[in-house]
Amino acid sequence: MNNPAPTRPKPLTATLAYYAAFITLGATISIGGPSLPWLAQHTASRLDQISIIFVAGSLGYMLGSQLSGRAYDRFPGHRIQALGLLVASLSAALVPVLHSLWFLVATLFLLGIAQGALDVGCNTLLTWIHGEKVGPFMNGLHFFFGVGSFVAPLVFARVVLAVNDIRWAYWFFSLLALPIACWLWFLPSPQIRKKAPEAASGGSNKRLVLLIVFFFMIYVGLEVGFGNWIYTFSTRLQLASESGAAYLTSAFWGAFTVGRLLGIGISSRLRPQTILLTDLVGSLAAFAILLLWPASSLALWTGTILLGLSIASIFATAMAFAEQRLRLTGVLIGWILVGGGIGGMFFPWLIGQLFERISPRITMPVLLATTLIEFGLLLALILPLQKNETDQ
Repeated sequence: MNNPAPTRPKPLTATLAYYAAFITLGATISIGGPSLPWLAQHTASRLDQISIIFVAGSLGYMLGSQLSGRAYDRFPGHRIQALGLLVASLSAALVPVLHSLWFLVATLFLLGIAQGALDVGCNTLLTWIHGEKVGPFMNGLHFFFGVGSFVAPLVFARVVLAVNDIRWAYWFFSLLALPIACWLWFLPSPQIRKKAPEAASGGSNKRLVLLIVFFFMIYVGLEVGFGNWIYTFSTRLQLASESGAAYLTSAFWGAFTVGRLLGIGISSRLRPQTILLTDLVGSLAAFAILLLWPASSLALWTGTILLGLSIASIFATAMAFAEQRLRLTGVLIGWILVGGGIGGMFFPWLIGQLFERISPRITMPVLLATTLIEFGLLLALILPLQKNETDQ
Protein backbone atom coordinates (compact mmCIF):
# COMPACT_ATOMS: atom_id res chain seq x y z
CA MET A 1 0.00 0.00 0.00
CA ASN A 2 1.37 3.39 -0.96
CA ASN A 3 1.47 6.04 1.75
CA PRO A 4 -0.19 9.37 0.87
CA ALA A 5 2.20 12.11 -0.13
CA PRO A 6 3.04 14.20 2.94
CA THR A 7 2.13 17.86 3.13
CA ARG A 8 5.34 19.81 2.65
CA PRO A 9 6.09 23.02 4.54
CA LYS A 10 6.90 26.21 2.71
CA PRO A 11 10.73 26.39 2.64
CA LEU A 12 10.85 29.93 4.04
CA THR A 13 8.44 29.14 6.90
CA ALA A 14 10.32 26.00 7.89
CA THR A 15 13.69 27.75 7.64
CA LEU A 16 12.49 30.55 9.95
CA ALA A 17 11.23 27.97 12.46
CA TYR A 18 14.65 26.28 12.51
CA TYR A 19 16.32 29.65 12.99
CA ALA A 20 14.08 30.37 16.00
CA ALA A 21 14.85 26.95 17.47
CA PHE A 22 18.58 27.56 17.04
CA ILE A 23 18.38 30.78 19.06
CA THR A 24 17.20 28.66 22.00
CA LEU A 25 19.87 26.04 21.32
CA GLY A 26 22.67 28.62 21.29
CA ALA A 27 21.39 30.24 24.47
CA THR A 28 21.10 27.02 26.48
CA ILE A 29 24.61 25.97 25.44
CA SER A 30 26.43 29.28 25.96
CA ILE A 31 24.88 30.15 29.32
CA GLY A 32 26.71 27.22 30.93
CA GLY A 33 30.08 28.98 30.92
CA PRO A 34 29.14 32.15 32.84
CA SER A 35 26.98 30.15 35.27
CA LEU A 36 29.74 27.63 36.04
CA PRO A 37 31.01 29.29 39.28
CA TRP A 38 27.41 29.74 40.46
CA LEU A 39 26.55 26.10 39.79
CA ALA A 40 29.71 25.07 41.65
CA GLN A 41 28.63 27.21 44.60
CA HIS A 42 25.06 25.85 44.53
CA THR A 43 26.32 22.26 44.62
CA ALA A 44 29.28 22.89 46.99
CA SER A 45 31.69 21.61 44.32
CA ARG A 46 35.19 22.52 43.18
CA LEU A 47 35.73 23.55 39.55
CA ASP A 48 37.41 20.25 38.69
CA GLN A 49 34.37 18.45 40.13
CA ILE A 50 31.73 20.65 38.47
CA SER A 51 33.41 20.16 35.08
CA ILE A 52 31.75 16.73 34.98
CA ILE A 53 28.62 18.56 33.83
CA PHE A 54 30.32 19.01 30.45
CA VAL A 55 30.76 15.24 30.24
CA ALA A 56 27.11 14.65 31.20
CA GLY A 57 25.81 17.22 28.73
CA SER A 58 27.95 15.85 25.91
CA LEU A 59 27.01 12.22 26.62
CA GLY A 60 23.38 13.24 26.50
CA TYR A 61 24.03 15.22 23.33
CA MET A 62 25.65 12.20 21.67
CA LEU A 63 22.81 9.89 22.70
CA GLY A 64 20.24 12.43 21.48
CA SER A 65 22.12 12.82 18.18
CA GLN A 66 22.24 9.08 17.53
CA LEU A 67 18.65 8.29 18.52
CA SER A 68 17.19 11.31 16.77
CA GLY A 69 19.28 10.76 13.62
CA ARG A 70 17.51 7.43 13.14
CA ALA A 71 14.17 8.92 14.16
CA TYR A 72 14.35 11.74 11.60
CA ASP A 73 14.83 9.12 8.87
CA ARG A 74 11.56 7.44 9.94
CA PHE A 75 9.13 9.89 11.56
CA PRO A 76 7.82 13.45 10.98
CA GLY A 77 10.76 15.70 11.82
CA HIS A 78 8.90 18.68 13.25
CA ARG A 79 7.19 16.57 15.90
CA ILE A 80 10.59 15.31 17.08
CA GLN A 81 11.94 18.87 17.19
CA ALA A 82 8.93 20.09 19.19
CA LEU A 83 9.42 17.35 21.78
CA GLY A 84 13.12 18.20 21.97
CA LEU A 85 12.32 21.84 22.67
CA LEU A 86 9.83 20.88 25.38
CA VAL A 87 12.41 18.66 27.15
CA ALA A 88 15.04 21.41 26.81
CA SER A 89 12.64 23.94 28.34
CA LEU A 90 11.84 21.76 31.35
CA SER A 91 15.51 20.80 31.91
CA ALA A 92 16.75 24.41 31.69
CA ALA A 93 14.10 25.47 34.21
CA LEU A 94 15.44 22.93 36.73
CA VAL A 95 19.20 23.67 36.39
CA PRO A 96 19.44 26.81 38.60
CA VAL A 97 17.39 25.38 41.49
CA LEU A 98 19.29 22.12 42.02
CA HIS A 99 21.71 21.81 44.95
CA SER A 100 22.87 18.24 44.38
CA LEU A 101 25.73 17.79 41.92
CA TRP A 102 24.38 14.44 40.75
CA PHE A 103 20.85 15.74 40.21
CA LEU A 104 22.43 18.58 38.22
CA VAL A 105 24.46 16.06 36.19
CA ALA A 106 21.31 14.04 35.45
CA THR A 107 19.37 17.15 34.40
CA LEU A 108 22.15 18.36 32.11
CA PHE A 109 22.37 14.87 30.61
CA LEU A 110 18.65 15.17 29.75
CA LEU A 111 19.19 18.69 28.43
CA GLY A 112 22.03 17.33 26.27
CA ILE A 113 19.70 14.71 24.76
CA ALA A 114 17.25 17.45 23.80
CA GLN A 115 20.02 19.66 22.39
CA GLY A 116 21.37 16.80 20.29
CA ALA A 117 17.93 16.02 18.88
CA LEU A 118 17.34 19.67 18.07
CA ASP A 119 20.77 20.14 16.47
CA VAL A 120 20.43 17.05 14.26
CA GLY A 121 16.89 18.02 13.32
CA CYS A 122 17.59 21.58 12.24
CA ASN A 123 20.69 20.62 10.26
CA THR A 124 19.04 17.57 8.65
CA LEU A 125 15.71 19.13 7.72
CA LEU A 126 17.32 22.32 6.41
CA THR A 127 19.59 20.20 4.21
CA TRP A 128 16.62 18.20 2.92
CA ILE A 129 14.71 21.36 2.04
CA HIS A 130 17.55 23.21 0.26
CA GLY A 131 19.85 20.39 -0.97
CA GLU A 132 23.23 21.39 -2.44
CA LYS A 133 22.19 25.08 -2.28
CA VAL A 134 22.05 24.83 1.51
CA GLY A 135 25.29 26.79 2.11
CA PRO A 136 23.88 30.31 2.72
CA PHE A 137 20.86 28.90 4.59
CA MET A 138 23.13 26.75 6.76
CA ASN A 139 25.24 29.79 7.61
CA GLY A 140 22.01 31.60 8.43
CA LEU A 141 20.97 28.77 10.75
CA HIS A 142 24.24 28.91 12.63
CA PHE A 143 24.11 32.71 12.66
CA PHE A 144 20.99 32.39 14.79
CA PHE A 145 22.80 29.93 17.04
CA GLY A 146 25.27 32.78 17.47
CA VAL A 147 22.42 35.19 18.25
CA GLY A 148 21.32 32.96 21.12
CA SER A 149 24.90 32.49 22.26
CA PHE A 150 25.50 36.25 22.21
CA VAL A 151 22.29 37.21 24.02
CA ALA A 152 22.52 34.58 26.77
CA PRO A 153 25.64 35.96 28.56
CA LEU A 154 24.18 39.48 28.33
CA VAL A 155 20.93 38.32 29.92
CA PHE A 156 22.98 36.44 32.51
CA ALA A 157 25.03 39.53 33.37
CA ARG A 158 21.96 41.74 33.70
CA VAL A 159 20.10 39.20 35.86
CA VAL A 160 23.06 38.64 38.17
CA LEU A 161 23.56 42.39 38.60
CA ALA A 162 19.86 42.91 39.29
CA VAL A 163 19.03 40.03 41.67
CA ASN A 164 22.40 38.35 42.44
CA ASP A 165 20.97 35.03 41.27
CA ILE A 166 20.96 33.03 38.02
CA ARG A 167 17.43 31.56 38.08
CA TRP A 168 15.68 34.03 35.80
CA ALA A 169 18.48 33.86 33.25
CA TYR A 170 17.70 30.16 32.76
CA TRP A 171 13.93 30.63 33.09
CA PHE A 172 13.89 33.33 30.41
CA PHE A 173 15.22 30.92 27.77
CA SER A 174 13.13 28.07 29.16
CA LEU A 175 9.99 30.11 28.49
CA LEU A 176 11.27 31.20 25.07
CA ALA A 177 11.39 27.59 23.89
CA LEU A 178 7.69 26.87 24.48
CA PRO A 179 6.06 28.93 21.68
CA ILE A 180 8.70 27.68 19.21
CA ALA A 181 7.83 24.09 20.19
CA CYS A 182 4.14 24.79 19.50
CA TRP A 183 4.99 26.35 16.10
CA LEU A 184 6.98 23.30 15.00
CA TRP A 185 4.39 20.82 16.30
CA PHE A 186 1.72 22.20 13.96
CA LEU A 187 4.05 22.84 10.99
CA PRO A 188 4.05 20.09 8.28
CA SER A 189 7.34 18.18 8.19
CA PRO A 190 9.61 17.89 5.12
CA GLN A 191 9.52 14.69 3.11
CA ILE A 192 11.97 12.13 4.51
CA ARG A 193 15.07 11.74 2.33
CA LYS A 194 15.77 8.19 1.26
CA LYS A 195 19.29 6.79 1.50
CA ALA A 196 21.40 6.81 -1.63
CA PRO A 197 22.68 3.32 -2.59
CA GLU A 198 26.30 4.25 -1.85
CA ALA A 199 25.29 5.70 1.53
CA ALA A 200 23.46 2.52 2.43
CA SER A 201 26.38 0.26 1.59
CA GLY A 202 29.19 2.39 2.92
CA GLY A 203 32.03 1.52 0.55
CA SER A 204 34.44 4.24 -0.53
CA ASN A 205 32.77 6.91 1.60
CA LYS A 206 33.81 5.40 4.94
CA ARG A 207 37.16 7.20 5.11
CA LEU A 208 35.55 10.49 4.13
CA VAL A 209 32.81 10.10 6.74
CA LEU A 210 35.39 9.29 9.42
CA LEU A 211 37.52 12.33 8.58
CA ILE A 212 34.47 14.60 8.63
CA VAL A 213 33.33 13.20 11.98
CA PHE A 214 36.80 13.81 13.48
CA PHE A 215 36.84 17.31 11.99
CA PHE A 216 33.59 18.18 13.74
CA MET A 217 34.80 16.56 16.97
CA ILE A 218 37.86 18.80 17.15
CA TYR A 219 35.97 21.90 16.04
CA VAL A 220 33.23 21.59 18.67
CA GLY A 221 35.89 20.92 21.32
CA LEU A 222 37.54 24.21 20.36
CA GLU A 223 34.31 26.23 20.26
CA VAL A 224 32.77 24.85 23.45
CA GLY A 225 36.09 24.71 25.31
CA PHE A 226 36.79 28.39 24.70
CA GLY A 227 33.20 29.55 25.12
CA ASN A 228 32.69 27.72 28.41
CA TRP A 229 36.04 28.50 30.06
CA ILE A 230 36.85 32.07 28.96
CA TYR A 231 34.72 33.49 31.79
CA THR A 232 36.46 31.53 34.56
CA PHE A 233 39.86 31.88 32.84
CA SER A 234 39.67 35.67 32.80
CA THR A 235 38.36 36.01 36.38
CA ARG A 236 40.87 33.56 37.88
CA LEU A 237 43.79 35.40 36.26
CA GLN A 238 42.26 38.73 37.34
CA LEU A 239 42.11 39.95 33.75
CA ALA A 240 38.44 40.89 34.20
CA SER A 241 35.82 41.35 36.91
CA GLU A 242 32.83 39.02 37.05
CA SER A 243 30.66 41.39 35.02
CA GLY A 244 33.59 42.13 32.70
CA ALA A 245 34.13 38.41 32.13
CA ALA A 246 30.43 38.00 31.28
CA TYR A 247 30.76 40.81 28.73
CA LEU A 248 33.95 39.20 27.39
CA THR A 249 32.06 35.93 26.93
CA SER A 250 29.31 37.85 25.17
CA ALA A 251 31.92 39.58 22.97
CA PHE A 252 33.19 36.15 21.89
CA TRP A 253 29.69 34.99 20.97
CA GLY A 254 28.90 38.40 19.47
CA ALA A 255 31.92 38.19 17.16
CA PHE A 256 30.88 34.60 16.48
CA THR A 257 27.43 35.87 15.46
CA VAL A 258 28.85 38.59 13.19
CA GLY A 259 31.14 36.02 11.57
CA ARG A 260 28.19 33.78 10.80
CA LEU A 261 26.23 36.70 9.38
CA LEU A 262 29.16 37.48 7.08
CA GLY A 263 29.36 33.79 6.21
CA ILE A 264 25.88 33.90 4.63
CA GLY A 265 27.17 36.10 1.82
CA ILE A 266 30.67 34.66 1.65
CA SER A 267 29.44 31.07 1.32
CA SER A 268 27.61 31.95 -1.92
CA ARG A 269 30.83 33.27 -3.48
CA LEU A 270 33.71 31.08 -2.23
CA ARG A 271 34.25 27.34 -2.12
CA PRO A 272 33.83 25.71 1.31
CA GLN A 273 37.47 24.57 1.46
CA THR A 274 38.72 28.13 0.83
CA ILE A 275 36.54 29.49 3.65
CA LEU A 276 37.65 26.75 6.06
CA LEU A 277 41.35 27.40 5.40
CA THR A 278 40.88 31.12 5.98
CA ASP A 279 38.97 30.47 9.19
CA LEU A 280 41.70 28.28 10.66
CA VAL A 281 44.48 30.71 9.74
CA GLY A 282 42.53 33.41 11.60
CA SER A 283 42.16 31.09 14.59
CA LEU A 284 45.92 30.51 14.73
CA ALA A 285 46.48 34.28 14.63
CA ALA A 286 44.04 34.71 17.55
CA PHE A 287 45.90 32.21 19.71
CA ALA A 288 49.21 33.85 18.80
CA ILE A 289 47.86 37.11 20.29
CA LEU A 290 46.50 35.38 23.40
CA LEU A 291 49.76 33.51 24.07
CA LEU A 292 52.26 36.25 23.22
CA TRP A 293 50.63 38.79 25.59
CA PRO A 294 49.13 36.61 28.34
CA ALA A 295 48.84 39.38 30.96
CA SER A 296 47.24 41.97 28.69
CA SER A 297 43.50 42.64 28.92
CA LEU A 298 43.65 44.28 25.48
CA ALA A 299 45.23 41.15 23.98
CA LEU A 300 42.59 39.01 25.73
CA TRP A 301 39.75 41.02 24.18
CA THR A 302 41.45 41.20 20.77
CA GLY A 303 42.25 37.49 20.62
CA THR A 304 38.80 36.54 21.89
CA ILE A 305 36.98 38.65 19.28
CA LEU A 306 39.28 37.48 16.47
CA LEU A 307 38.77 33.85 17.44
CA GLY A 308 34.99 34.31 17.52
CA LEU A 309 35.06 35.83 14.03
CA SER A 310 37.43 33.17 12.70
CA ILE A 311 35.67 30.02 13.86
CA ALA A 312 32.14 31.33 13.28
CA SER A 313 31.47 29.82 9.86
CA ILE A 314 33.43 26.57 10.30
CA PHE A 315 30.50 24.38 11.40
CA ALA A 316 28.04 25.51 8.73
CA THR A 317 30.67 25.54 5.98
CA ALA A 318 31.89 22.06 6.91
CA MET A 319 28.28 20.82 6.86
CA ALA A 320 27.77 22.31 3.38
CA PHE A 321 31.07 20.69 2.32
CA ALA A 322 29.81 17.34 3.64
CA GLU A 323 26.51 17.73 1.73
CA GLN A 324 28.48 18.29 -1.48
CA ARG A 325 30.62 15.19 -0.93
CA LEU A 326 27.98 12.94 0.67
CA ARG A 327 24.20 12.71 0.43
CA LEU A 328 23.39 13.53 4.05
CA THR A 329 20.73 11.57 5.89
CA GLY A 330 19.59 11.87 9.48
CA VAL A 331 21.86 8.98 10.46
CA LEU A 332 24.94 10.54 8.84
CA ILE A 333 24.28 13.92 10.42
CA GLY A 334 23.69 12.08 13.70
CA TRP A 335 27.17 10.55 13.47
CA ILE A 336 28.69 13.92 12.58
CA LEU A 337 27.10 15.47 15.66
CA VAL A 338 28.13 12.53 17.83
CA GLY A 339 31.68 13.46 16.86
CA GLY A 340 30.89 17.01 17.88
CA GLY A 341 29.47 15.73 21.17
CA ILE A 342 32.68 13.82 21.92
CA GLY A 343 34.70 16.98 21.33
CA GLY A 344 32.31 19.05 23.42
CA MET A 345 32.62 16.49 26.22
CA PHE A 346 36.33 15.77 26.22
CA PHE A 347 38.05 19.12 25.72
CA PRO A 348 36.09 21.20 28.27
CA TRP A 349 36.53 18.33 30.78
CA LEU A 350 40.27 18.16 30.04
CA ILE A 351 40.62 21.91 30.52
CA GLY A 352 38.78 21.62 33.85
CA GLN A 353 41.20 18.98 35.10
CA LEU A 354 44.31 20.87 34.01
CA PHE A 355 42.85 24.20 35.18
CA GLU A 356 42.95 23.14 38.83
CA ARG A 357 45.99 20.84 38.75
CA ILE A 358 48.39 22.98 36.71
CA SER A 359 47.22 26.56 36.08
CA PRO A 360 44.41 28.49 34.37
CA ARG A 361 47.02 29.47 31.77
CA ILE A 362 47.02 25.90 30.40
CA THR A 363 43.68 26.72 28.73
CA MET A 364 45.10 28.50 25.70
CA PRO A 365 47.87 25.98 24.82
CA VAL A 366 45.29 23.16 24.94
CA LEU A 367 42.97 25.05 22.60
CA LEU A 368 45.86 25.96 20.29
CA ALA A 369 46.67 22.24 20.02
CA THR A 370 43.07 21.51 18.98
CA THR A 371 43.33 24.18 16.28
CA LEU A 372 46.50 22.62 14.87
CA ILE A 373 44.85 19.18 14.80
CA GLU A 374 41.85 20.73 13.04
CA PHE A 375 44.14 22.23 10.43
CA GLY A 376 45.71 18.83 9.75
CA LEU A 377 42.30 17.18 9.36
CA LEU A 378 41.20 19.88 6.92
CA LEU A 379 44.27 19.27 4.77
CA ALA A 380 43.50 15.55 4.79
CA LEU A 381 40.00 16.35 3.53
CA ILE A 382 40.80 18.85 0.77
CA LEU A 383 44.15 17.71 -0.66
CA PRO A 384 42.71 14.53 -2.26
CA LEU A 385 39.85 16.63 -3.67
CA GLN A 386 42.27 19.12 -5.23
CA LYS A 387 44.30 16.22 -6.65
CA ASN A 388 41.18 14.78 -8.29
CA GLU A 389 40.30 18.19 -9.76
CA THR A 390 43.86 18.51 -11.16
CA ASP A 391 43.72 15.02 -12.70
CA GLN A 392 40.43 15.84 -14.39
